[in-house]
Amino acid sequence: MANNSLHHFNHNKLDFGHIFLICIFAVTMFFMIVLGCFCLKKYRSMKKSIRELRQRRSVIPQVPSQESPPPSPNVLKISELPGRATENPLQRQQTKSSYRFPWKPPLQVPRFTKADLSLIQLIKAGREGVFYKARIIRGTCRGHSLVTCKIGKEGITPKQMENEVSIMRKLAYHKNVMQLLDWNTAEQPYMLLMEFMSYGTLRSFVQKHKDELIADPELQSQFTIASYHIALAMEHLRSKMVVHSDLALRNILVSRFPWEVKVAEFGLARDLTRMRSRHSSRKKQHKERVPLRWYPPEYFRSNYYSFKGDVWAFGIVLWEMQTFGTLPYPDLNTSEQVVYSVCAGYKNTVPNTCRPEIEQVMQDCWLDPYTSRPSFSDIVNILESIVESDGDYVNVDNQRIMNAEEN
Repeated sequence: MANNSLHHFNHNKLDFGHIFLICIFAVTMFFMIVLGCFCLKKYRSMKKSIRELRQRRSVIPQVPSQESPPPSPNVLKISELPGRATENPLQRQQTKSSYRFPWKPPLQVPRFTKADLSLIQLIKAGREGVFYKARIIRGTCRGHSLVTCKIGKEGITPKQMENEVSIMRKLAYHKNVMQLLDWNTAEQPYMLLMEFMSYGTLRSFVQKHKDELIADPELQSQFTIASYHIALAMEHLRSKMVVHSDLALRNILVSRFPWEVKVAEFGLARDLTRMRSRHSSRKKQHKERVPLRWYPPEYFRSNYYSFKGDVWAFGIVLWEMQTFGTLPYPDLNTSEQVVYSVCAGYKNTVPNTCRPEIEQVMQDCWLDPYTSRPSFSDIVNILESIVESDGDYVNVDNQRIMNAEEN
């Protein structure tokens, strides 16, 4: 009898436990269903709002503004600089923009073609394109009637030109970086329009005016000022995580020597923020051509090119300037000789006319391993102190001063 009572008690206890668990489960499921219905309602409401907004935007009539007259057919339409762009809604619907990289060039309907330009003079022939002094036939390009036009060579793809455009747009404005005005990567020939630089490349400038420059007692000060401005441009590239990869005297343009010099030619440049690694390792792609005489030994040993590779090239640029545009390693005739000599530690011979401070900067740029080389910020500080020191002293005619004192 006692056993039956105990069994009945345990059975009731077990039933009560089951009922309690079932109640908890039921309440939980009820709250989950309520929460799910609430989320579903909010989701449908959000989709409905988005759909209504899209419908409203699609039915807005395209009424021309009464405040601004219609564009003249004789004016070449050019968009504003990045950061100051005034893009209309129609262009936004037609172009595919990048939210992650706002400087990435949109898919473009060409706003100009080669027929809109008059090519006046060849400036230089590059690896991927030819640079011309050009005049816009109808209207202006952001107020510029004269421009520097880069025309892509045969075999250059739109993607290659668009990469150059995206990098130049990312660099935005800097007084020592060539400014992009407009581009055409929608149809061949692919073209970039840039600001006009009156004296062409720095290499052709020093070659053409060699005799005048040699006769100038302030030549080394002028070379130092020009070097300082180039270093400022490269420091700006470094701050934007852009590796130039083709820094050479031929890729620096001159408007007013030595005060207005600008780094150009970004066909080999790379944006490291769009790569998996912050370190840049340039792989030797099929048929890729690189300027071996400006490249550092680590590139030949392990295909590695970083910001310190640009520092090495900056040292070569200083040497080119001091030798008035001489080809680096002039006694080496083949690419194999150049690669072997650079890896073996062979350096360009610095002319005796070079001031010691600049020679030291060159030697520091050519240090191996690359981790020993200075940064562009270091180089800017060094050159800035030299320029300031030069400004503290002025050459005067001592005889004229003595005559003035006698009077």
